[in-house]
Amino acid sequence: MALKELKGKTAFVTGAASGIGQGIARACGNAGMNVILVDLRAKALDEAAVWFAEKGYPHHTIELDVTDRAAYAKAADNAEAKFGKVHLLVNNAGVEVPMVPLWKSTYDDIDFITGVNIHGVLNGIVTFVPRMLNYGEAAHVVNTSSQSGLSVVPGATLYNLTKAAVAAMTETLKGDLKGTNVDASVFAPGPVEGNLSKTSYEVRPASLGNKAEVPAFAPPPPPAEVSPTAGFTPQPTLDFSKATITALEAGERVLNGVQRGDLYIFTHPEFAPGIKNKYEAMLRAYPAETKIDPVRTQIFEGFFSFLTQNPVYAEQKPVPGFYK
Repeated sequence: MALKELKGKTAFVTGAASGIGQGIARACGNAGMNVILVDLRAKALDEAAVWFAEKGYPHHTIELDVTDRAAYAKAADNAEAKFGKVHLLVNNAGVEVPMVPLWKSTYDDIDFITGVNIHGVLNGIVTFVPRMLNYGEAAHVVNTSSQSGLSVVPGATLYNLTKAAVAAMTETLKGDLKGTNVDASVFAPGPVEGNLSKTSYEVRPASLGNKAEVPAFAPPPPPAEVSPTAGFTPQPTLDFSKATITALEAGERVLNGVQRGDLYIFTHPEFAPGIKNKYEAMLRAYPAETKIDPVRTQIFEGFFSFLTQNPVYAEQKPVPGFYK
């Protein structure tokens, strides 16, 4: 059951005080929704709420640590007390840690990023989906992953693995919800205007230490200019900001995907060739056996077909102008 009508419905958006979360929240406000802005940073929440107040949009703020399960349940109660049923849950809160090879990662970094990026999403699903099912009305869950969760970025194992986990849990969730009033999408954007490195620094608990403010995904420095006499022509410095989209545009794409019932919500088509290369590499890795075992084939095409075929992938409809 797709959530096609948004006006008058309620959205609960985590990580909504800045960046992508704020863009999604603003898109929800523009669509006529009641918006629950959720974040750990109280001051940032107050600042984010100003825009909604100036627009006259119905909104409410909740300070929440998404890793705190008891607090999450109270936040859900708070949201329902304010606006009633929550029709759209956006598990967007996320953090970064410094980019280093996995074996150089600290346990503190591991606990921090998995706590927010994986457990925070799980907590939102376990808290809200039972309520949404009980509502009996069209509802939707969006989990924010990343293109880095689909095609990995070298040196960013912890970020990659958490975002890959979000993609996998969403794909499974959508299948498990089939036939109910609740649907699910994974949002895997490319570069979006935001301040994730800064906010990750702000929300990191002091108990985890290693709080050095190190940008995790800062674009690489431009190459040093080489003298033409060495046989090279200096290349112009590229402005990485030109590769980003605005947070509001990202939010609008999320809502479009929700209304369409998409499994995947993407932004940058420039990533498509890389994804294609990845899956072609996987196909090339399957053994081309000269003789297929008929018994094994019968097993995998029969009752155990769920191991080899998931119908949720076939349900993804082409978006306008989709990549071929």
